[in-house]
Amino acid sequence: MRVRTKADTRGAIRRDGRVMALIGIGHAGSHLYQLVLPPLFPLLRTDFGVGYAELGLLMALFYGTSGVAQPVAGFLVDRFGARVVLLLGLGLLTLATIGYGFAGSYGMLVPLVMIAGLGNSVFHPADFSILSSSIREQRLGRAYGIHTLGGNLGWAVAPVTVLTLATFLGWRGALIAVGCAGLPIVAALFFQRHHLNEDRPSAKASDQQPALGLAPLFARPILLCFLYFFLLSLALIGVQNFLPATLLALHGIELVTANAALTGFLLGASAGVIVGGILADRSSRHSLVVSVGLVGAAALLALVGSPAAAGAALMPIVATAGFLTGATTPSRDMLVRGATPKGASGRVFGFVYSGLDAGSALAPLLIGLMLDGGKPSLVIWFVAAVLLLGVGAAVGVRPAARPALQAAE
Repeated sequence: MRVRTKADTRGAIRRDGRVMALIGIGHAGSHLYQLVLPPLFPLLRTDFGVGYAELGLLMALFYGTSGVAQPVAGFLVDRFGARVVLLLGLGLLTLATIGYGFAGSYGMLVPLVMIAGLGNSVFHPADFSILSSSIREQRLGRAYGIHTLGGNLGWAVAPVTVLTLATFLGWRGALIAVGCAGLPIVAALFFQRHHLNEDRPSAKASDQQPALGLAPLFARPILLCFLYFFLLSLALIGVQNFLPATLLALHGIELVTANAALTGFLLGASAGVIVGGILADRSSRHSLVVSVGLVGAAALLALVGSPAAAGAALMPIVATAGFLTGATTPSRDMLVRGATPKGASGRVFGFVYSGLDAGSALAPLLIGLMLDGGKPSLVIWFVAAVLLLGVGAAVGVRPAARPALQAAE
């Protein structure tokens, strides 16, 4: 038996770091491209002579296409491999973004956003298949955390990047420039693809044969994972889209303060992801980490509805709730990975993450009705309640019978 040396260990850390960086940068690019159009809506509205409803429809088409295509992308990952699907998806997303800049009418943007949605659909199934197969077990939680953090950073830089470029290049030049920035990422993934392993079935070992067809998606743990993501998105969309409006209606605070509270939640969540990645690697009780984090976040968000939260306590309460929510993310992904049969990573992650799209589509309608009905306190209790229901779903997830995946030496 070969004894692992310090050089071997350093080499393994470098390989894992390279994979984390490649996948994290790609995920950041996907989130950047998700938000390149909304900051430019006022300019597009003037140039194309359309209303905000038509512009909002563009984003609905983008996310709708992505959500419907995501489970299909998962099957393609399992059939053809995550690397080729990831490269094709990022390429489509990049070229569609460049195409935005050449659109001569609103009607030309419609097919382009749908093509972009198809490209966007591949990231979760492909990324998680690669990470699960390439990263060593002891660093997998941190890898999932970096993946999430990359997406958050992509969202964060999108508005300021696009608007700054538009100041100097116009909105068309800005979109073309941002789209072209994705080409080096595609090239890096292509030339470094040999470092990206895939969750491909082994034909040599009978106990590692892949679960075929739709069967893995109807297993109880996978359905519970889907339910968890659905519930989580109801809560998070409720906070991200409606926290400022809810705080204004509840406490009558200034709009600047209400938006600052949302910023605190998002920054806290990003910090929580970093800590949560380390925690996920040091603990095998991932459902416990998720449960403690969500129960704590639910309790803190429930406090937001009390009069005491209208003062100086508001910011730390909301930021801590964001931190606890973010800290559950890597353990959440470890739960899904543990419940996934060998050879089915693509379809499982594609299906499970489509729960986020389903919840994201429903949450604005439900919470909008609550606010329109003059019941802002109900929004707070709704968010807290669905977080607690998510705990029940997470606790019910059990690992699948599969060998631990280890990256190649």
